[in-house]
Amino acid sequence: MNEKTLKMLEFQKIIDRLTENAVTYLGKEKCEVLQPSSNMNEVSKWQKETAEASSLILKFGNPPISRISDYSVIAQKIRIGGVLSILELLNVANILKMMRELKGYFEVGDTESYPIVGEYFEQLYSNLNVEKEIYRCMKSDEELDDRASTELYNIRRHIVDAESRIKDKLNDFIHGGNTAKFLQEQLITIRNDRYVIPVKAEYKNEIKGFVHDSSASGSTLFIEPSSIFNINNEIKDLKIKEQLEIQRILSLLTQMVDPISEMVEESVIHLANIDFAFAKANLALKMDAYEPKLNDKHYIHLKKARHPLIDSNQVVPIDIIIGDQYQTLVITGPNTGGKTVTLKTVGLFTLMAQSGLHIPALESSEISVFENIYADIGDEQSIEQSLSTFSSHMKNVIMITGNATKNDLILLDELGSGTDPVEGAAIAMAVLEYLKQIKSTTIATTHYSELKSYAIQEEGVENASCEFDVETLRPTYKLLIGVPGKSNAFAISKKLGLSEKILEKANTFLSTESIKFEEILGDMEHDRMKAREQKEVASRMLSDAKIEKEKLEQEIKRLEDKKEDILQKAKKEARDILLDAESEANDIIKELTSLKKSKDKNVNKSAEEARSKLKRSISEMQKDLVKPKKEVKNAIDKKEIKVGMKAYLPSLDQEVSIVSLPDKKDNVIVQAGIMKLTTHISQLEKMAKEEKDKADVKIKSMVKSKARDISTEIMLLGMTVDEAVSELEKYLDDAYLAGIKQVRVVHGKGSGSLRRGVTEYLRSNPHVASFRLGMYGEGDSGVTIVELK
Repeated sequence: MNEKTLKMLEFQKIIDRLTENAVTYLGKEKCEVLQPSSNMNEVSKWQKETAEASSLILKFGNPPISRISDYSVIAQKIRIGGVLSILELLNVANILKMMRELKGYFEVGDTESYPIVGEYFEQLYSNLNVEKEIYRCMKSDEELDDRASTELYNIRRHIVDAESRIKDKLNDFIHGGNTAKFLQEQLITIRNDRYVIPVKAEYKNEIKGFVHDSSASGSTLFIEPSSIFNINNEIKDLKIKEQLEIQRILSLLTQMVDPISEMVEESVIHLANIDFAFAKANLALKMDAYEPKLNDKHYIHLKKARHPLIDSNQVVPIDIIIGDQYQTLVITGPNTGGKTVTLKTVGLFTLMAQSGLHIPALESSEISVFENIYADIGDEQSIEQSLSTFSSHMKNVIMITGNATKNDLILLDELGSGTDPVEGAAIAMAVLEYLKQIKSTTIATTHYSELKSYAIQEEGVENASCEFDVETLRPTYKLLIGVPGKSNAFAISKKLGLSEKILEKANTFLSTESIKFEEILGDMEHDRMKAREQKEVASRMLSDAKIEKEKLEQEIKRLEDKKEDILQKAKKEARDILLDAESEANDIIKELTSLKKSKDKNVNKSAEEARSKLKRSISEMQKDLVKPKKEVKNAIDKKEIKVGMKAYLPSLDQEVSIVSLPDKKDNVIVQAGIMKLTTHISQLEKMAKEEKDKADVKIKSMVKSKARDISTEIMLLGMTVDEAVSELEKYLDDAYLAGIKQVRVVHGKGSGSLRRGVTEYLRSNPHVASFRLGMYGEGDSGVTIVELK
């Protein structure tokens, strides 16, 4: 990629931000040397790598990566047969520990969902035995633990004993009545690794011993009394043994590391890849950036693009389209109106995307992979080379036109400026025409009206402008595709107070064509503003209509539910009335039967009439009330009907017995408890007793299976609240069905949002009898214990 372009588009600032997000020295190195690629497959892989790392962060947080020392130095030392120091061995243990923790971090993921980053995690090597042994032997990064070996423990114990004996003897010198007066100070010190006491120079002959050192003034001599010579020698011998034992232990630990050193070295390389991927992901999350869609068709469509180096509170999102219906975009507008920012946004986004970095734009944004990006942006005036602004720009333009191809993106700021406007505009149009002919994707900014006309007339070229508010005399920084920028010089001058006479005179110097062109632009701007207002009104109306539609749909649903409830209630009440009437009728029938036995003919006749009337009444009631509640399934074939056969009557939602064969109209009489009624055979279903029994067996089998297979614990770590509630709902259903009485819900501590979401859901779940946070030993506030009904 062109180095000058990278500098103009401030790509290094993005690299610096990326590097800040890396943790290890190797990860930072990978960030620092990152360069855009023009290979579509490579760019696509890099983007997926960033997306996978971002997904893992959102689900499980950042991986446990920490700083490590340069392992290549350790590996080289092992290769040449050297013995690792205490600090180097601790670094090895720290690396092994981090590799183990990283593998544990990715256990919740899978290589199918994260094929690129997942492979890095899979390649990590850890060795718990070596890690534990190194840590066991270390007291600090400078000292071995006494328990590193039995021999070291014994040696150090003897040293302590010897030192204690020396101190006892020297304390006799310090506090003894005969010798205390010879001392400069009452203290014990060490010179040349031997215990000594500070003696006044004039009394050196009073203390028998060896002089090891003297003070700067010569007034104090540090003497080792002869009475402790042997103990000091003993300590010296013990310390030599201690050092030999330490070297032996370090050598043994180095021998443990030697066979795994190459694997650890390879793991460190994979660790660098992980660190780099998560640095890209963290940068994306901080910039609120997303993975763009990629193409190699030179098509760019950025939606709500925000320049990443401008303060997020000040940057104005822009929409940019190029490469579909037109290959060249000419942007006009006032100074400081956002033209240059637009160029830099497109260029920097392309560099970022081709480097595998996500871009701060809407997720549906699309960007192309170009072979090269050429830019001429900013004031390149060079005093040393005696080049004017125009000359400096032209040198860049000459280089660009000499190298550009159809696969390149060209960004030109204020093309043709810095010289005579007529000639500058002519050169600018010629350059754009050439780049259009070779099919380069080109975005250029200009002040020249000639280029606006050129963009209107030429196919494959489109105008754009940076909006300017004449009332406030401020740019809005909004990019308007398809609208050439209107020159606001007269309006601005008038707003600032320039005399009307001067403005009228200035107007006479304009050509008729210029005036007409500006009027056309003015009309276009007016129509655009009006269209935008109408669009906003239409959008509000559409939004209001959607809200009203939703309200109506909710009201219709509410009425339908209410209607169904009323019908069901009415049917139930009717059925209760019918059953009561049947019961009463049965009593009356019994009484009529009793009367029938009477010899009184009039009584018998009255009874017979009453019974007939009652039967007609019941029959009418049954006709009105016995209506199918649902579609009849598994209907009985007419040929299968036999007296005494059992059937199911959906309209009564109960089992009945058939007491008569079908008549000419295919009606049969059925017995429902104490009630007999007539119904059509089409309203009867075959009894599903066998099927019900089978279903019961299947359900019981399923319950046993559930009880056997379902865990009493569910892990919700890393899930969103919605995902967690969905998983928890299914799990509680299965647990309840399996007859489990207590379950453990693991949601972690974190920010507490997942725990609150789980708690809110548990309050409304019908299977839950009670719940509480875990106690000490159960997971504390990271788990919730749930009692099921």
